Amino acid sequence: MPFIDLPSWLLPALLITAETLGVLSALDAVMKTRTPQGATAWVLALVLLPIVTLPFYWIFGRTKFDEYVEALRDFDTAIAERVAEDRERIRAEYVVDPDGERGELRAFDEMATLPLTRKNGGRLLINGDATFEAIFAAMDRAEDYILAQFYIIHDDQVGTAFKEKLIAAAARGVRVYLLYDEIGSAKLPRSYKKALREAGVHVSDFGGSRSWLGRFRLNFRNHRKIVVVDGRWAAVGGHNVGDEYLGRDENISPWRDTHVAVEGPLVQGAQLSFLRDWFYGTEELLEVEWTPTPSAENRNALMLASGPADELETCGLLYTHAIESAEERVWIATPYFVPDGRVLGALQLAALRGVDVRILMPRQSDSVFFKYVPYTYLPEIERAGVKTYLYDEGFMHQKILLVDDDYAAVSTANFDNRSFRLNFEITVLFADAGFAGDLEMMLEADFARSTQITQQDLDDKSYAFRVAARAGRLLAPIL
Repeated sequence: MPFIDLPSWLLPALLITAETLGVLSALDAVMKTRTPQGATAWVLALVLLPIVTLPFYWIFGRTKFDEYVEALRDFDTAIAERVAEDRERIRAEYVVDPDGERGELRAFDEMATLPLTRKNGGRLLINGDATFEAIFAAMDRAEDYILAQFYIIHDDQVGTAFKEKLIAAAARGVRVYLLYDEIGSAKLPRSYKKALREAGVHVSDFGGSRSWLGRFRLNFRNHRKIVVVDGRWAAVGGHNVGDEYLGRDENISPWRDTHVAVEGPLVQGAQLSFLRDWFYGTEELLEVEWTPTPSAENRNALMLASGPADELETCGLLYTHAIESAEERVWIATPYFVPDGRVLGALQLAALRGVDVRILMPRQSDSVFFKYVPYTYLPEIERAGVKTYLYDEGFMHQKILLVDDDYAAVSTANFDNRSFRLNFEITVLFADAGFAGDLEMMLEADFARSTQITQQDLDDKSYAFRVAARAGRLLAPIL
């Protein structure tokens, strides 16, 4: 095969172009990367190896989702007049003065999608059977609309049941909207979506009709799991739509997870998050119910939808502030424990001042890498008095925070860099002793199925295992 005779100037020109783009991208990284460590790593890589690094930077390196910020600005402008009266009604009837409760609530209130409100209901949904039973029952009750959003949807047994519920609702005249993440649901077949659309269900992926460049920003995942029915009931938490979440995967079973069903003004917070995401994907404003239906439980709570479009890193700040406010205990359940420096420091300081700090992680994992993660931070946190537990009965995927008897959170956010900075997440935080008590009972049962690990357990591992655990710290910023 004859060689292609390329002009002698072409290779130098390509190298100069790559280096120029590398330098410009390095400047972009300096201005926009959220951590100094991340900015330094990108600058060195982009300047020294631009040909290799440039594609990775423009796909994975961005930490600020500018297109979403612009879409939110358009959304808030378009919806402001429509909801002004309802927003004032919510503020007058339901919003709790954070200074009238506890001082630290003001920071939570400032970050929230909807401020701290009273007259909310919250019911824990423990594991997949309870979660999907509640979601399907709520869908059957729907009279006006259903808003459903998941990171992962599978075309399996529970995925089929979910599809049939959506179709049945649409058939009786309910407006049905389904939003999914195109990365998390990459395996969802076109036939699944086609059947929904043909039945009258409105279906969109999160990226929707936005620019082709936005679709290459794979670092940003919409990790939220939300179902809203008629503006009166909502559910959020750790479950996606798939058989594994009901313990039907032989390779990783049983599956331990938690959702929460909410009523009251919290529902308006969940649907506001959905409507923003739907508008980003479709540029379509939906008509929904903004007047809350109060719950007799009268729990104080707030809804925090966080993501890379936030001016502040609200998810990480929420966890940090909650931990710093603890006086008696901080219990955290998470499948992926990869905290940044500020959160790690907050946990250490809490333990040093005598707070009962416990981290619960799964012994079994859905990732080979994450079997080392429980040991990655063990030396540092154990020295400060933090206790680490491994859940022994299957894979634990719940995302839970319990602080004293004051704050109890159920979230879609993992305890890692991706959830704190890169993913779109949603968290329900209850400032309510009754709900905290329910969460305490649930976690006590989880700790009873777990084993505490110590530095000695790590020392007893093989040298290769210990090296892998230490290497996990090097990879932590990009996980």
